[in-house]
Amino acid sequence: MKWVVLSLLTAGASASTDAWTKRFFGHRSTMEMAAFPLAYSLPLFLGSLPFVTVPPLDAVFWWSFAVSIPLNCVSFYLYMAAIRVSPLSLTLPFLSFTPVFMILTGFLVLGEVPSPWAVAGMLAVVLGGYLLNAPSMRHGLLGPFSAMRAEKGTILMVAVACIYSLSAVVGKKAILHSSPLFFGMFFFPLQNFLLMLWAFMSRRVDRRFFLSRGSVCRGALVGLFYYLHVLCHVWAISLTQASYMIALKRLSVLFGLIYGGLLFKEEHLGWRFTGGLLMVGGAAAVVLGGR
Repeated sequence: MKWVVLSLLTAGASASTDAWTKRFFGHRSTMEMAAFPLAYSLPLFLGSLPFVTVPPLDAVFWWSFAVSIPLNCVSFYLYMAAIRVSPLSLTLPFLSFTPVFMILTGFLVLGEVPSPWAVAGMLAVVLGGYLLNAPSMRHGLLGPFSAMRAEKGTILMVAVACIYSLSAVVGKKAILHSSPLFFGMFFFPLQNFLLMLWAFMSRRVDRRFFLSRGSVCRGALVGLFYYLHVLCHVWAISLTQASYMIALKRLSVLFGLIYGGLLFKEEHLGWRFTGGLLMVGGAAAVVLGGR
């Protein structure tokens, strides 16, 4: 089915954006690192806008859109900071906490009782996070939890997952009052522009490095991956239920683990792949068996 292929392409493009951005620009500041996929994807987004049908837009769309912008800007910056300071194999899997936070929010705020599948999925996500740091068990059974707290990128990615659990709900509201393709092609150019404006006005980007020949070529590659990630995401989600697409997209975690081993020679990949697989499976159980 087309949505399956597009969802897998989304996962691959997402992992590729993360891995190559870290590989090419991980030695720069977080803002400089983030600037490359943002800036070099912007022409592609702007070039796509004339081909996107503008649906009727109401007040609900505009307030949802306005709330989504700051949430996504903050989460993008924290996301880049997380993968910059810590291994991909110890950060990306913690995105699996996003649906867990959504279920917990529904329970605490709305009194919604999660299904047995959702509870099992949440336990799998927590166990997977434990296994990511299984080598730390030599310091005792609580060693992996201490290792999680000590890894700055892990803490940052958990914060990203928490923000995603809010932005996903608000973003879905905006999509329901427009269309997936329009939202993606309209939202991300504005997000990219605002973050780039902040980066350059605050002088956090070295313009000479940013526009050097090597940086332009590498920036074009990560910008292309970022654009393909968004394009395939909004296209896939327009063809099937969002929960199915998101569950399949979470395979980006496993692709990221593979990149971590190939590009960065990250250690303990056996444990981390097992933990990541369990977290992805748990997230899928939460999403698909959710309520």
